Amino acid sequence: MNTPLSNGAPELPRASFQNLTSDAAATRPDGDASLDVILDVSVTLSMEVGRARIPIRNLLQLNPGSVVELERAAGEPLDVYVNGTLIAHGEVVVINDRFGVRLTDVVSPTERIRKLR
Repeated sequence: MNTPLSNGAPELPRASFQNLTSDAAATRPDGDASLDVILDVSVTLSMEVGRARIPIRNLLQLNPGSVVELERAAGEPLDVYVNGTLIAHGEVVVINDRFGVRLTDVVSPTERIRKLR
């Protein structure tokens, strides 16, 4: 039975936790972490054709048939982002009546890390 503390609240038992150990499935024999634990994590992949900055006044005047000029020239590669981080450049292709992207340049891991700073 719990005994009351000096302030009248009952004393509760202390929580106990198991010691954390490395999971054999997540660590390779050489001690490096395995990517297997994250291979099924979903990420958001997005392609950016271009951007435009326009005043709200002009935004409110847009309707079907309006044309918005982008800051990117025709024929320039589009940007490929994963969770908001630029990872590659590519070009639009059509495969079986669907759009796709052919990667033309992949940003190196070193360059991605440098851009984060």
